[in-house]
Amino acid sequence: MALIRVEMRKFDGSAHRAMWTRLFGRDRFGTWLGIPSGTVTDSGKVWEIPGVLLVPHVGWFTAMFNAAPRNTSVYCDITTPPAWEGNRVVITDLDLDVRKIRETGEVQLVDEDEFREHASKFGYPEEVIRQARASAAALLDALHEGAEPFAGHFHRWLALFGDTAFGSAR
Repeated sequence: MALIRVEMRKFDGSAHRAMWTRLFGRDRFGTWLGIPSGTVTDSGKVWEIPGVLLVPHVGWFTAMFNAAPRNTSVYCDITTPPAWEGNRVVITDLDLDVRKIRETGEVQLVDEDEFREHASKFGYPEEVIRQARASAAALLDALHEGAEPFAGHFHRWLALFGDTAFGSAR
C-alpha cells in the first residue's frame, strides 16, 4: 500500500499538521487516505482512533471520516484546493470547519471566529473568503441532506481497517 504525505499549512505557509497516510484508493469523490490508530503527526499528536481522509478531486475542503468511538463522525476542514506533488499533497487550512456529531447527528459550522481572525491576520483575498464560505455552505447542506459521500459511501473505506473500525456505530 503506497504511502502519501499530507501537509496542512496555514495561509501564511507555516506548518499546521503533517503526517504519513496510506493510499486506500480513488473514486469519483477523490483520493481516500487511511490514517491508522497510532499514526504520529509531525507535531507529536498521536492518532488514537483510525480515520479516513478524503481529498476531493475538486473542491475547497477535505473530509475526515472517524471511526467510533470518536464523537465527531465527519469533520470537514475548509481548505484551498489540494496541490499534489508525487506522493505528497499540500493543503492550506482556512480555519473554517463543518462537523457531524456521531450520537446526535447534529451538523455544525465551527471556528467562524478563527476564520475571521485569520482572514484579517493573513489577508485572505476576497475570492478565498467567498470560496471558503461557499464550500462551508455546500458541506452543511450535503451533511444535512445525507448526500454522498457523507451518507454511507465512506464506510467501505473505513472498513479497510477491519470490523473494529465501526465499533458501536455499526
